[in-house]
Amino acid sequence: MQNSDLIQEFAQFLQLEKSLSPNSIEAYVHDVNKLAEFIALHDMNTPLQKGDANILRSFILWLNSFGIAATSQARILSGLRSFYEFLQRENYIEINPTEHIDLPRTVRHIPEVLSIAEIDRMIQSIDYSKTEGQRNRAIIETLYSCGLRVSELVDLRISNLMFEYGYVRVIGKGNKERLIPVSNKAMLEIQGYFEQTRNHQSIQKGSEDIVFVNRRGKKMTRVMVFLIIKQAAQQARITKNISPHTFRHSFATHLVDGGANLRAVQDMLGHESITTTEIYTHINKQHLHDAIMKFHPRATP
Repeated sequence: MQNSDLIQEFAQFLQLEKSLSPNSIEAYVHDVNKLAEFIALHDMNTPLQKGDANILRSFILWLNSFGIAATSQARILSGLRSFYEFLQRENYIEINPTEHIDLPRTVRHIPEVLSIAEIDRMIQSIDYSKTEGQRNRAIIETLYSCGLRVSELVDLRISNLMFEYGYVRVIGKGNKERLIPVSNKAMLEIQGYFEQTRNHQSIQKGSEDIVFVNRRGKKMTRVMVFLIIKQAAQQARITKNISPHTFRHSFATHLVDGGANLRAVQDMLGHESITTTEIYTHINKQHLHDAIMKFHPRATP
């Protein structure tokens, strides 16, 4: 079977069976095409389904020669692992060659986190007199109170606001649905936004069920949310490198700091693996370390 046919089948599998987004499918296919390109460049004359561990190790060395970071190498290898798992499932191969390949070691960076006081300063810095002021307050409060990804925020639907039960329904990666408890503060901010602004706007077709819309009554973009966050941080005189995702990190960190069960935090964040959520225990330990180094009498020489 031709490589192009296998890759096309793989893409269909990701779409129909895994329900991945077009961007995710494109990334997986790009990884497999990169391996096919490597095989062709080195005249190996080997179809993808005949690729073995030795070819994959040579491929990783080839990527490394271009200065591709270990994190990117690990992501590419993860994509190839999914591809060969698909081939194994469809009986194109018996043994998955990626099982004998270790992921490149990567350094886990501790994400930037805001304090509760800093988040309050950002919300209070927003000009409430402007038309979009209440909307922007509601956006920041929702990002922090629910730990949403920015894509989940802009896709948030009115029909998924279950305020009578204290929840919002979110459709995350891979079309996976989860229910997240929503704070009274976030509910009040969203309700205030509806009463003051959204209920009086002319909403464009296709955005009728979208919670957060722009001045033209159209669904907001991720870039717009990013700019709102940057402006609020600047007005609050916060110098940390902040993005919408910072509120997600802060949400999880504050929960773990408060003693929340890690499995519960995993469910609320929509992480597939608990190891992804465990980064927040490291943040918690870093806070302990910083406290000791700052206040313990034996910490300074």
